[in-house]
Amino acid sequence: MQTITIRVYGILVNEQQQVLVSDEYIRGSYYTKFPGGGLEAGEGTRDCLKREFMEEMNLRVEVLDHIYTTDYFQPSAFNTSHQILSIYYYVRALEPITVPLRDKVFDFDEEQMETYREKLQAETFRFIDWEHFSDQAVTLPIDKIVAKMIKQQR
Repeated sequence: MQTITIRVYGILVNEQQQVLVSDEYIRGSYYTKFPGGGLEAGEGTRDCLKREFMEEMNLRVEVLDHIYTTDYFQPSAFNTSHQILSIYYYVRALEPITVPLRDKVFDFDEEQMETYREKLQAETFRFIDWEHFSDQAVTLPIDKIVAKMIKQQR
């Protein structure tokens, strides 16, 4: 039996027309992706996204319009026998962002690297200016589709 994992991601575009991304170091590989994470049992997709932003960024968000749900088979990057179903929404921050934002790609501090040593995962956040944002700015195949979609919509 195949395992299907549901992931929910938020696209946050600030007033300066910058797109929020998460730079992650997972199990020895680097990924730039949209913030979000896995749906938990008994949880709705919008509640999942609110929880993920709170856990990862200590940030309350309002979940806005649905953008895209994966409509093709996508194997997991970590276990190709698992299928990923990803759901994307626009989000709006309800308060100022307080986590450190980076200017450079994969700019992890010592505390984040300590987390990596414990959990094999480190994460940091940064904004990309709209004129520099494209599908090339993100790593995962589904994120690339969504990046093209949002560039075409705006």
